[in-house]
Amino acid sequence: MSHSPLTVEEWQAVLAGDPAGAAAALFDAARGGDAHAALHYGQCLLDGRGVARDPQGAFRWFVQAAQSGLAPAMNMVGRCLDQGWGVDETPRLAASWFAAAADKGDAWGLYNYATALSLGRGVAQDRARALVLFRRAAAMGHAKSQNMIGSFHEDGWAVPVNLDVAAYHYARAAEGGDFRGCFNHARMEIAHGRMDSAQRWLAEAARLGHARFRRQMAQWLNGREEAWLRRFAAQILSTDMAPA
Repeated sequence: MSHSPLTVEEWQAVLAGDPAGAAAALFDAARGGDAHAALHYGQCLLDGRGVARDPQGAFRWFVQAAQSGLAPAMNMVGRCLDQGWGVDETPRLAASWFAAAADKGDAWGLYNYATALSLGRGVAQDRARALVLFRRAAAMGHAKSQNMIGSFHEDGWAVPVNLDVAAYHYARAAEGGDFRGCFNHARMEIAHGRMDSAQRWLAEAARLGHARFRRQMAQWLNGREEAWLRRFAAQILSTDMAPA
């Protein structure tokens, strides 16, 4: 039985509804050859949203969508290969998929390929090229890439150290909702004595970040001389240890 493709508005309504119903609708459309549905159904399987978690199945659907030329799906194939989700961890293949997504202008593909280049993971290290790609992604509004540009300027990777430029990009990353950007922006605010602003962005970093990041954040705060920062660290750790 054939199905007429749904409009963007219709898909938005489906995805905003009951997770199980959304997963079923995506599966139906994906079986019918809809690449976008295959991508989103793969994400449902990867996350266990509305359907039992199945990373191997997710990888297969991402590959199917990627074979149609869908750049975000190419990026997700790369993510699976990079992280070992449903498939053996293979950084070299991951980098090639990230490069393919980046070539199509996908912001996440640009970010992930730039990350691979900056670390030399699965590809020869090339931080100058990585910075070019991070800048392309940042120009598209990609907050994590803004944060990475800040790190390049703070650490002197491929460019001279420039803390003012680093601070600018960290602020943009924080405003874009990147938790690492929030933390790095807070560090810069602390360095300039703007403690009220720093407290606000530390709280936002703790709210948005995952548990491992919060532990790293608390470790940094505990190494500071300011008593209020050490209290903030204790608050983060006590919140994470509290029963759900």
